[in-house]
Amino acid sequence: MIEETKMKLKETPKEISRRHVIMLVGAAAATAGMLPRVSLADKAATDAAIKAIGGDGAEMSGITLDLPQIAENGSTVSVGVEVDSPMTADNYVKTVYIFAEGNPNPDVCTLHFTPAGGIARAYTRIRLAKTQNVIALAEMSDGSFKRETVEVKVTIGGCGG
Repeated sequence: MIEETKMKLKETPKEISRRHVIMLVGAAAATAGMLPRVSLADKAATDAAIKAIGGDGAEMSGITLDLPQIAENGSTVSVGVEVDSPMTADNYVKTVYIFAEGNPNPDVCTLHFTPAGGIARAYTRIRLAKTQNVIALAEMSDGSFKRETVEVKVTIGGCGG
């Protein structure tokens, strides 16, 4: 048994042909092409999403967007939004959209309100991929829009962003 093992160790390894190398490289390239690619949104993609909703001419007032200036963990960033509105049957906030310019998908959250709520205020947590602007866009019952933008610096373990 020991003799057989010694003989197997003495055998020279098979040489890899050029054909095998080309096939391995081709298989690796094909596999790499199937892996998902993460692309981040940018200001243009965010502006296009806002324009698609109809809020590209929104006035910059009437919304309070409560976000930390520095977020130590981009996975859970607390966000509060409140829209100044009487919340009556004739004049109320229909929807609040929250966008993040640097996330893979710029539209992060959509909140719906009715006059029965009495106040247009909500708190949630969002995920931010990197330091970026967070935009709140409120659609009012009369078709007008209000907008607010806040920059949030996302750090990793409290070190730079």
